[in-house]
Amino acid sequence: MQAQPVCARKSVRVRGSTSFVQKMDEFKACNLDYLPENILIDMLSYLSVRELVRAGRVCKRWRRLVKDQRLWRTVDLTAWKGVTSRILWLLLRQYLGCGLRCLRLRGLLLSARGGTFLSESWLKALSTKCPRLSKLYLLHADLRCLPSCQLLPPSLQVLELRGCELPLLFFKQTPTSPAEATSSDSAQQQGKDRKGKGHGSPSGIGIERLVLHNVPSFTDDHLQSLASWEKLSRLELRDTFRVSANGLRNCSAKDGACGVEGLSRLKFLELGITGRQGYQLQMASLGLGTGWLGLEELSLGGKEVGPGLLCASRLKDLKSLCLWACTLSEMQIVRSCRMLRGLRRMEFLEVIFQPRQCPPAQEGEGDGGGEEQDNEEAAGGDNSNDENKEIDTKDPIPSLRRSLAVLLPSCTLVFTNCSVQISAD
Repeated sequence: MQAQPVCARKSVRVRGSTSFVQKMDEFKACNLDYLPENILIDMLSYLSVRELVRAGRVCKRWRRLVKDQRLWRTVDLTAWKGVTSRILWLLLRQYLGCGLRCLRLRGLLLSARGGTFLSESWLKALSTKCPRLSKLYLLHADLRCLPSCQLLPPSLQVLELRGCELPLLFFKQTPTSPAEATSSDSAQQQGKDRKGKGHGSPSGIGIERLVLHNVPSFTDDHLQSLASWEKLSRLELRDTFRVSANGLRNCSAKDGACGVEGLSRLKFLELGITGRQGYQLQMASLGLGTGWLGLEELSLGGKEVGPGLLCASRLKDLKSLCLWACTLSEMQIVRSCRMLRGLRRMEFLEVIFQPRQCPPAQEGEGDGGGEEQDNEEAAGGDNSNDENKEIDTKDPIPSLRRSLAVLLPSCTLVFTNCSVQISAD
């Protein structure tokens, strides 16, 4: 009488196991077609451009999903080796559209194949089909085949060039018709110092930020051409070795006969040279000595920090100062910041601080001892505390903070990836 329930229980277990296996088989039979399209688009957003093009060949549904403009807002082609003009035309005709915001391209400047990469016809088609493109990044592109940057899309707000070759008149804007020429001349005579509102210049250049990294062909003539750009407010020059102090001095915003002349709308300027050790530098930052009206933010790096700090006191409107990739001493910083009372933010990025050398009390005569005493008073240190002196000698950052807190009470200090150089002695 007890064997029947046992057999029943065994049969129940067998039936349960078979139903579980059937459910697992049904689950394995499920594919990506059961997922909603918004989830599929999120999954496809993690693919590169080359993988997206390959995914569009799977089926008709995937081809339709790949062409969704949410996947083509930021297009990075720098990692795709072997991109030619034919591939660019294919992407522009089938995939790129009104959703494109940022485009990053790698040219053929360092390629053995060479050849023309960007053509005038492709740039015109890009302007027509992608009217919302605001940022263009070009790496190792040979732009000498283009007569002017006016061929770039007029919707651009940020243009970044890294390791590119430029023609002599690339940044010079010229009116396209005599009517525009007369209108531009009258507009310049009426007011050069007024701020641009609404549309950009008559030639269509509305770039607000220009970034140049390792562009040796950029000269003083290119810098002079930027004075006609009505919306340029940020200029970043890194490793532009052919920019001299005279060129920067001629382009600085200053009072003239017709108002403010030069780059009057420039609010942010970055100068830095970190490459080519032993290169005879022209120290372009010395051009800041004439003063720059309206310049609020300044960034100096590498070998431009030393001469730039000497001229920073002439910038009356300066509110933010950033120093990066250099070696500085506390005395050098304090001397330069005594005249920068209007600073609101000072940032040190990857700066190596040299320790302060305290001479013995017997030899502390002359100007050196007086300057050191002034620094200690400005830092608010106690002369009777020998332990604090030893700490400040090994680590100048705390004493530097106290010195700058007295000199610049309303300034915010930021230290990022900084270090202290300690000698063996």
